[in-house]
Amino acid sequence: MIRSCIGIGVEIMNVFNIADDEDIRNGLASDVYFERTIAAIGERCRDLRVAMEATVSGPLDTWINFTGLDEVVKLLEGKDVDLYAIPEGTILYPRDANGMPVPFIRVEGRYCDFGAYETAILGFICQASGISTKASKVRLAAGNLPFFSFGIRRMHPAISPMIDRSAYIGGADGVSGVLGAKLIGHEPVGTMPHALSIMLGDEDAWRLTLENTKNGQKSVLLIDTYMDEKFAAIKVAELFDRVDYIRLDTPSSRRGNFEALIREVRWELALRGRKDIKIMVSGGLDENTVKKLREAGAEAFGVGTSISSARPFDFAMDIVEVNGKPETKRGKMSGRKNVLRCSACHRVEVVPADIQEKKCVCGGEMKNLLVKYLSHGKRTFEYPKADEIRSRSLMELEFFRDQQ
Repeated sequence: MIRSCIGIGVEIMNVFNIADDEDIRNGLASDVYFERTIAAIGERCRDLRVAMEATVSGPLDTWINFTGLDEVVKLLEGKDVDLYAIPEGTILYPRDANGMPVPFIRVEGRYCDFGAYETAILGFICQASGISTKASKVRLAAGNLPFFSFGIRRMHPAISPMIDRSAYIGGADGVSGVLGAKLIGHEPVGTMPHALSIMLGDEDAWRLTLENTKNGQKSVLLIDTYMDEKFAAIKVAELFDRVDYIRLDTPSSRRGNFEALIREVRWELALRGRKDIKIMVSGGLDENTVKKLREAGAEAFGVGTSISSARPFDFAMDIVEVNGKPETKRGKMSGRKNVLRCSACHRVEVVPADIQEKKCVCGGEMKNLLVKYLSHGKRTFEYPKADEIRSRSLMELEFFRDQQ
């Protein structure tokens, strides 16, 4: 594999159209003006110490499940910088109680040591936070019922682990991707494809699926390849003594009133004494359809494109301090800041960085959410695993349940 520097007419010889780890660490996956700026400043860059903060420009009408920080930490590790950030899995609105932009990340150091990474830092958190936030909204819609992230086939395969990790942190109970599951330390989740029924016929495909369902796994039979959903469900109930789920992946051209279809299937199974067979649905789902289908009797959900292609948040990074002096562009707030949140009422206030805590208007204690992850490029503690971050996310989500 041939490496290249940024420049007109220089060929990059990666096999696929992706930036690999080395490209990102070398600053090649960046907008060119950062490289040109650092080159133009030259020797003076040694004397330019700055603080930069990442805030959200839009959308501003929703809370954010903040994700993607793990890659920022890995990128800046070993650089002579200090990194402060709100922990992954924390859920906040992009503006505080007074309308101030909330800084989710602050980086301090010489500009020439990290300025070229602005593009990568923003890319890490913009897309991952969009995915985890969408997954959290589906989590609320599903209630206590399981839902799984099935959407990596709709996006570039190079980012499939990031998609699955973000969806899991946001609240998905499992992910379909092999690499994504490995990243979060779990087994991948899958059912059976239509292809199996097309090649073998429904009955042989169902039997083979049941025979190959491992102990501890849930058996899931896809029933709508050829047959009407109701009559396929009845057939499954007659053929097999034990099936955990039947899955309806009904095409949009055949759905009609999907909620009514689920109620019909649920009724016919119950009438035959098979309330033990649960209904899983997939295909074109989002938080709105999941809520309706749950109310109709669906008991598990495979959610794909709406999560994997969730709208990114428009994070931007801005210099807010130069050599200890508050400085920024117009439209932004200068000076280093902290983010205080009340443990009682969850009120959030952005304050100058020398304030670590204060009394809330409700009488509770407001404490700083920003955590120092890197000190001169060295980690201050071991980064938490996905399960721990997801647990924080689910706890945070309880506060927003009534706002869904």
